[in-house]
Amino acid sequence: MNLRGVVEMDLSQNSLSGEIPSFFESFSSLQLLNLSFNNFQGPVPTTGVFGNSSLVLIQGNKNLCTNSQMLQLQPCIKSTFKRKRSSYVLMVVVPIVTIVLVSLICAIAIVHRKREATKQPINQQSEGWKRFSYHDLYKATGGFSSINLVGERGCGSVYRGTFLAEPRIAAVKVFRLDQDGASKSFIAECEALKNTRHRNLVRAISMCSTFDPSGNEFKALVLEHMSNGSLESWLHPVTENHGSKRPLNLGLRIRIATDIAAALDYLHNRCMPPLIHCDLKPSNVLLDDDMCARVGDFGLAKFLYDHPSKSLIGARGSIGYIAPEYGMGSNMSTEGDVYSYGIILLEMLMGKNPTDEMFKDGHGLHKFVELAFPHKIGDILEPNFIPQYQDEHTSKPSGNGTHVMVGVQECTMQLVKLGLKCSVDSPKDRPTMQEVYTEVMSIKETFLGLHERINEISVIPLFE
Repeated sequence: MNLRGVVEMDLSQNSLSGEIPSFFESFSSLQLLNLSFNNFQGPVPTTGVFGNSSLVLIQGNKNLCTNSQMLQLQPCIKSTFKRKRSSYVLMVVVPIVTIVLVSLICAIAIVHRKREATKQPINQQSEGWKRFSYHDLYKATGGFSSINLVGERGCGSVYRGTFLAEPRIAAVKVFRLDQDGASKSFIAECEALKNTRHRNLVRAISMCSTFDPSGNEFKALVLEHMSNGSLESWLHPVTENHGSKRPLNLGLRIRIATDIAAALDYLHNRCMPPLIHCDLKPSNVLLDDDMCARVGDFGLAKFLYDHPSKSLIGARGSIGYIAPEYGMGSNMSTEGDVYSYGIILLEMLMGKNPTDEMFKDGHGLHKFVELAFPHKIGDILEPNFIPQYQDEHTSKPSGNGTHVMVGVQECTMQLVKLGLKCSVDSPKDRPTMQEVYTEVMSIKETFLGLHERINEISVIPLFE
């Protein structure tokens, strides 16, 4: 072991005895040597660090001597010290080397354990994925510039990344590891993405688990870029980004509802073991170039047959979409995902956010819709996607037009009814995701059958 690069060494108050080892003179980088309050004896070396008295602390060693005028010690006289030199050296060197070795071994063990914990997801999760380095992601996102910041999701920040070598545009999700549970979310998301493949799930391109130039842990996922953003941004736009886009019409909402149901049906019934998303909400539903919905953000996802997972984790999901039983300590389950789906479906139909101020009095979105169903449902539907219901002051269409209007209203009522069934308080009274998918597919097919006749009459286009 080479200790010549040591800058400071503090061996004070260690009950060391014998002569001061001469090898300290060869430590060329040493700028402070503290040997005070030990039992050293004999002559003090005169070269190396000992040549500058301000760099050596030797007070408290009564039996030291020197012939140098720089140190205020007793002068050295001929004695039997030299005959005992070898034994003194051993008595000093052995404890010093032992202390240094133990310290280094502990430091190496801590660093090794930290690096292994960081690398664990790489060995277990990245099979078949392209590997990107920290530098690759830093360059692709412009140094993680705020200009490329797409949004904040779960425990991470999502950036738009441009990879010129591919070439491709992708979403880079950087996990904020200072947040509690962020590392576990990274591992959970890697596990979920590694074990799933479906057209309605966001696909992972790569992952990165390493250290940044400052030595801090760095974890990120590289995901497909969804050019049309999240469902949340379409339902409740907060910027001018959607100013030039038409609101989601009924046909698109039905298709999105079908896509989400297909994704959950796959997770619950096609994955082995089944996978529970645990944090389904509009901001975690992304839309691609063709407005096809993809479910993403598996940071809270749990495999059904894992060790029991209490809702302490599930409760970290999003208020308004969390199944009520989670708040009472129930285990996370597929029924919880069904509840979240029902709330999203009602939100798409009513245009109301479940966390809106109007629901602060204890009546949530489910109760709000339930009180209006079925006779007053037309009064609370999102006005942007469906023709206004006729009243006695409006001329009613005749013939095919009347039939189409009735068919559209029936499809809408069936969707509302399905949303209410999914979001009931009792988990055992909710349908399974397979039943939900079958029903929403039937509604979609009925609506598609009305498609041509919808475009033949003078109403707002409902499907593109």
